[in-house]
Amino acid sequence: MEQSLEVRVLSRPQIMIGIFDSGSGGLTVLRAIREVLPSCDVLYFGDIQNAPYGSKSSEELSLLTTKALIFLKERGAQRIVSACNSVSASLALSLFDVFDLDSTQVIEMIGPTVAYFKGFSGRVLLCATPATVRSNSYQNAFRMIGKDITTISISELAGAIEFGQSESDIEEIITNAFENVVWQEGDVLVLACTHYPLVLSLFRKIIPPFVLIFDPAEAVAERVKKQFWPQEVRDGTTHFVISKDSEQFRTLVSKIFSDINYEIEVLALPLVH
Repeated sequence: MEQSLEVRVLSRPQIMIGIFDSGSGGLTVLRAIREVLPSCDVLYFGDIQNAPYGSKSSEELSLLTTKALIFLKERGAQRIVSACNSVSASLALSLFDVFDLDSTQVIEMIGPTVAYFKGFSGRVLLCATPATVRSNSYQNAFRMIGKDITTISISELAGAIEFGQSESDIEEIITNAFENVVWQEGDVLVLACTHYPLVLSLFRKIIPPFVLIFDPAEAVAERVKKQFWPQEVRDGTTHFVISKDSEQFRTLVSKIFSDINYEIEVLALPLVH
């Protein structure tokens, strides 16, 4: 019996979750996933060389998405989490066929986020990069559940966070973005860029205390657990790959994941020149 059990364990399929983002923002999603699935093996790709994604065209985003998926698949990822809302907004379903992936193997940010608000009667405001707002993906998805939302486009914020601008500069960007917003009781603000929760404390300084701030990483992590458990049960390894070295990225990783072992690899050549 013991020998039979050992054979079954050793023959488990090697399942690894690949996560990609334009840089540091996806770390907030990985943190949430680690909380619900501590035993999953993760390959995280941060495309710092091409960051930020939020100001890029849909054609550029499609190219970057394709390159990232190829890289993750070649490195052995069988499940994919697109941890960048700008990429999620441009991720064409046709790519699933190209990369031999079906909808059960890919999780993006929009679906889990919108599903969380089914039946919610309050006003939803959503702040995001220009690429995400311009795509209308969130607006269209919310309409599918019978809800219109208010969007706030913030063009410089993700880059300011990614490249370590001062807190005062970041606070000014956030303040300016919301200067014309009239807040109401029952409002919810959705942080629809994974970089934004990295400066949650600054949002809380500016947004009225009666407004709930929602981090989509929580909804995405729950979807990951629902779709990938128990196939993902492995050794809990974490491997970071970045397309350009960044002290800011290394600092954030050491701060957020101080309690786990991990490796950081810098690609010798960026994915896109």
